[in-house]
Formats: sequence, C-alpha cells, structure tokens
Amino acid sequence: MTESAGMPGSPQGPPQGPLYDVVRELEAHASQSGWDQTERIFALADTVELIQREPDLAAALGLVAEHATAYTPIEQDALAPGQNLEDVLAAISWPEEVAGVAVIAERLVLPPGVDDAIPDEPAAAKEFAANHPDRQEVRIVAAALRDGATACALRLRSHDADDLVLTGPDLVPGLLMQLHATLDVEEIAADE
Repeated sequence: MTESAGMPGSPQGPPQGPLYDVVRELEAHASQSGWDQTERIFALADTVELIQREPDLAAALGLVAEHATAYTPIEQDALAPGQNLEDVLAAISWPEEVAGVAVIAERLVLPPGVDDAIPDEPAAAKEFAANHPDRQEVRIVAAALRDGATACALRLRSHDADDLVLTGPDLVPGLLMQLHATLDVEEIAADE
C-alpha cells in the first residue's frame, strides 16, 4: 500500500473528508457486530437536504442541522439469503435525491499470482478461495458519490484492530465501478 492509502504512521495520515467520515462510521459500526455478517447497502443522503425535505425522518434519525454531518447513511432492506451483492447492485438505480451509495461486504482475498489457478465455475472458484492456505478475510466498506468521489475502508480479519483499518479512494476499483453505475456516473468513473 502507498502512503495515500492511509497506512498507520504514514506522514500524510489517513485521507480526510466527509465521505471518509461516512466510510469510517460504517466500518466502526460493522466492526461492533463482529465478522460473518450479511452484506449491506446504504443510500447516502445530503444531510441538510434530508432535514429540509424529510423533517419527520430527520427527527426520527436524531438529525439536527447545526450538528449534521455532510452525509447520512440510510440502510436499505437486507439482502435475501443467497442474494449476490453484485447482482443486486446491477439492478439498482437511485433517484436524484440520493447523493451516493455505500456498501459493507466481507470477502476472501487471495495473494497475487494465483489468478491462473482459480477455476472458472463460480462455485468451484468460491471453494478454491475458501480453502486456499494464503487467503485473507477482509471487510470492505466502499462508497461513491454522484460527483465521482469515492472512499474505501478495509479491515483484515487477521489484523482486526481499529488502528490497522486501511483507507483510500480506490482500494476496490471493481466494486466502486458498480456503485458508480447505480448512480449513473459511469462516464465520471471511466475518466478517472
């Protein structure tokens, strides 16, 4: 990882900004529930607009304009058992009122150089990854905004400590492209 990935002790420190605040908040929330959790999708609302447009919802969420963060994550319905996050994202198109989208997912990550050994058939590939001796379990929080901004946080199960969570703008490019597609900003993602 590079310094811009926000590694602990890097001279630049972790990336900052409102979208990173949301990603860190979601990652901390997920870490309180432990591992082996279901995948989750969140609409990101501009908090000030949400308070103005939906005052009852804002009140129920405890949002106050003077103390509001830039974005409020609103959890969507849980994925049904057996539903694939990528398939669900492919079917989502957010209305204009949604400023962005965020997801929380756990994945198995394999070391570089094993791509040629991964079977083509999805079930066999999943079994291959689950049984690989060098696999790493990782929790991913990825977020994208309509303006093309992105933020990610990664926590390795083998290094499960708050100060070891990696952050950066493009740690999971494939997933970020899918998030952009739900917001109809693929032309922005393609230009980056």
